[in-house]
Amino acid sequence: MNLDQLVAIDTHVHAEVSCCQPPDLFGKEFDEAADKYFGTVLKLGRRPTIPETIEHYRQRNIGFVMFTVDCEANLGRRRIPNEEIAEFAQKNSDIMIAFASIDPHKGKMGVREARKLIEEYGVRGFKFHPTMQAFFANDRLAYPLYELIAEHRLTAVFHSGHSGMGSGMRAGGGLRLKYSEPIHLDDVAADFPDMNVVIAHPSWPWQEQALSIALHKPNVYIDLSGWSPKYFSPELIRHANTLLKRKMLFGSDFPLIQPDRWLADFKEVGFREEVHPLILKQNAVGLLGLESR
Repeated sequence: MNLDQLVAIDTHVHAEVSCCQPPDLFGKEFDEAADKYFGTVLKLGRRPTIPETIEHYRQRNIGFVMFTVDCEANLGRRRIPNEEIAEFAQKNSDIMIAFASIDPHKGKMGVREARKLIEEYGVRGFKFHPTMQAFFANDRLAYPLYELIAEHRLTAVFHSGHSGMGSGMRAGGGLRLKYSEPIHLDDVAADFPDMNVVIAHPSWPWQEQALSIALHKPNVYIDLSGWSPKYFSPELIRHANTLLKRKMLFGSDFPLIQPDRWLADFKEVGFREEVHPLILKQNAVGLLGLESR
């Protein structure tokens, strides 16, 4: 990445449409519920492809980290291939970084896939969604994956708090919010100090847990995706301005939250001017090890 040319780095962008396989309509109800929950209005009238997302960010000079969510075991919905995302990142390395997602329930086969993605495709981290994958982050079934990530000193991003996915559906789509309580990440951060842990999203209704863990564990960060900043709690903003100013990361949750909207609201809600460059780019540069490349 040409860091001098980038105005920001969005650490939380979703791949929504594959270019190499047909859409899996099995989870269409979840998409429709999420669109209703977030009030998503896309100019395209549909979710963007990976090339369209790349162009969206290139036009804005914003670097980004992209991943899918592998929840095949719990939801039975086919994921977008990790390899597809990684190949796009290789071809667009000036603007894009690939993370992968592997359902922890895949066991040793999942670890084999993860190693290949790191060593052959250059992925820089992994995304976990405990609610959609139906596991507690400190469940030992995920530890072999964490061991591999820590071995390579990479980053693991974990959804936390309330989930827009399943909101409003009958029985919440069968998804359990309990899996995404941040406190389970305290064990993970303690057991894997060589793995960066990113607690994704304002962690309502457990925000204080996330702030405490990030204060206590040097390898823990918080990304501010999935919410417009105008809905952030005063405590979250206060810590971002002070004790955790080097632990907070810009993330949008695109396409459900547009980066333009997030950045506009970010300027209006009380973040100090001196922390803007940290949150928008510099903290991500350090987390991803970009300054040495």
